[in-house]
Amino acid sequence: MRILGKFTAFVATVSLVFSIALAQQRTLRGTVTNQAGEPLIGVNVFEKGTPRGTTTDKDGKYSLTYGSADAVIVFSFVGHKRQEIKPAGKREINVVLEESLELSEVLVVGTRSQTRTVTETPVAIDVINFKELTTRIGLPDVHQILQYSAPSFNANRQSGADGADHVDPASLRGLGPDQTLVLINGKRRHQSSLINIFGSRGRGNTGTDLNAIPASAIERIEILRDGASAQYGSDAIAGVINVVLKSSVNEFSGSMSTGAHESRYRTDRSYDGEELQVNGNYVASLGENGFANITLDYLR
Repeated sequence: MRILGKFTAFVATVSLVFSIALAQQRTLRGTVTNQAGEPLIGVNVFEKGTPRGTTTDKDGKYSLTYGSADAVIVFSFVGHKRQEIKPAGKREINVVLEESLELSEVLVVGTRSQTRTVTETPVAIDVINFKELTTRIGLPDVHQILQYSAPSFNANRQSGADGADHVDPASLRGLGPDQTLVLINGKRRHQSSLINIFGSRGRGNTGTDLNAIPASAIERIEILRDGASAQYGSDAIAGVINVVLKSSVNEFSGSMSTGAHESRYRTDRSYDGEELQVNGNYVASLGENGFANITLDYLR
């Protein structure tokens, strides 16, 4: 009888602990729609600060099991404002997400659709903001700006190397200049007809002259390295460089920069290698969705 009594007490204790554990697990259900009342598919629903989460189904419905009574449930979806809600003991909450125009920059190169943002890409994409770099670095051309800001990109000014003195051979990841695919607004840019000779970088190759594009006309540059050839072909073995031009219409921007090196060997003045650059950019609208990027760049 004593053994039976202890066993009954043990079962009662286990049942009590199990009941408490079940009581701590709460389930929240509901439907997520947009402002038009349409169900949203694939909305991220998760408990803030925990790995517990789920997504909405084809009808916009969700079911989430969360822990503490003061938990915060987060609803997030691309193109819509993020919402944080405290259930406060409720078992069903229907959520209406508002549309948001504050989207992250859309990238052209990558491994998914064009509606994704840089944080969701499975491979690294370098996004270089030229508006900031042209004023902060003070370098005159695109090759030199990328040389000091982009990993794995190398460009050197040549001397005594025939045409390579004028068209700088550039390489990505140490491969040949002709193995990097250059795009402008997602469209292929033609390569130079110059073949590098006389021991210059990329001898025997033809590259793309990025310096032919004024730095003041560029909004940003996207560089994709991993998986580029699988998407764009054998001419993208080293990677893809996508040049995105400025598209904000009816806006004018310009700058002027100058510089020189101190020289102890000249007799007429104390400096040498002076450089002057003046540029201006204006984007004009064409029709309803088109634009023309007009840029004037003077470099001496």
